[in-house]
Amino acid sequence: MSGDESGKNMWGGAAAGAPRRMRSILSLKDLEPAARRFLPRPIFGYVSGAAEDERSYAAAQDAWGDWAFLPRVLRNVAGRSQTARLLGRDWRSPFGIAPMGMAALSAYRGDVVMARAAGAAGVPFILSGSSLIRLEEVIEANPDAWFQAYLPGEAARIDALLDRAAAAGFGTLVVTVDVPVGGNRENLARAGFSSPLKPTPRLAWDGAIRPRWIAEVMAPTLLRHGMPHFENSFAERGAPILSRNVERDFSARDHFDWSHIARIRERWRGSLVLKGVVRAEDVAAARAAGIDAAILSNHAGRQLDGMLAPLRALPAAVSAAGEMPVLLDSGVRRGADVLKALALGARFVLVGRPMLYAAALAGEAGTAHAIALLRGEIDRNLALLGCRDLSELGPELLTPARETLFGGGAREP
Repeated sequence: MSGDESGKNMWGGAAAGAPRRMRSILSLKDLEPAARRFLPRPIFGYVSGAAEDERSYAAAQDAWGDWAFLPRVLRNVAGRSQTARLLGRDWRSPFGIAPMGMAALSAYRGDVVMARAAGAAGVPFILSGSSLIRLEEVIEANPDAWFQAYLPGEAARIDALLDRAAAAGFGTLVVTVDVPVGGNRENLARAGFSSPLKPTPRLAWDGAIRPRWIAEVMAPTLLRHGMPHFENSFAERGAPILSRNVERDFSARDHFDWSHIARIRERWRGSLVLKGVVRAEDVAAARAAGIDAAILSNHAGRQLDGMLAPLRALPAAVSAAGEMPVLLDSGVRRGADVLKALALGARFVLVGRPMLYAAALAGEAGTAHAIALLRGEIDRNLALLGCRDLSELGPELLTPARETLFGGGAREP
């Protein structure tokens, strides 16, 4: 058995050293119902929900079923490795933690605990520009962390935020490009969530009936750090997370275009990644602009509803990217998902909601447990596919599942 199976025992159960709250968490899919029981309804609704009819969210989940594995056998798969190289360095696994806004509402010091867990596990962590914890504190917790920004079409504010991130020590900047305006999140109104949160009797009640969350997240946050604010949207501090009349500054994101990307590329000396592309022509434009990597994403279903799943856009994007690495997020829940994406040409995948749920349930240890579960699945599935490392993955290990399952050629004579 490979040493990478640290998250599970040989039969697939939780490892004996897992945090007590995580002993029943045997896969990333187990985390959402557990988090639903822990988090107040508005906060769980913010993390779990998606735009409009949630078709983009469903499409990202459903796309993994497009492909079935064709494993090799008798290949001697001892001594497996899932080391992956990206942006000039080796990582211990081919996945990282996606940027998630307002993580500190779900988990105490949420960005910090996820950053520490990712650093210890040797996988990337991306800090959201919508974080409630200062980027300087997060980079101190994990010097290899990346910073993701939502940028306005205002050169001075862009420059100031880039200078701040560079001065803090971030070497990789992720610019999200699929949010010219906010998505239609009807689910937030139904869940009682706003940004900033508006104090109401309903909000107070939703918190009061989750006493563990009050005791473990909200109370220590307020007592030790004061009222959380949006800390990294711009170079200056933003709005508080709870306010009756203060509005959050979204500053002309609909003005943002390729000319701003060219300016950023000229100014930013580290690695530059674009997040939120799906069209092959945009991937090609990113490559031509000197971008170091592109992340295919439908924003986990939270922006444009009815959008193509990133996995289904992957083959064309990889062809357009040339040597530029293509990453993928949205809907990754299993080691099998990771390996399908890599077999189709992705260099890396990013995982969002499950990692935040794990942090909410058990902090850094919970996040480490979630990482170990996914790492264990990747290791096991590599062996079952007949592969010793990621370089042996390719499209020849996949076949269109729906054609195979429902086409005439799939039936026994």
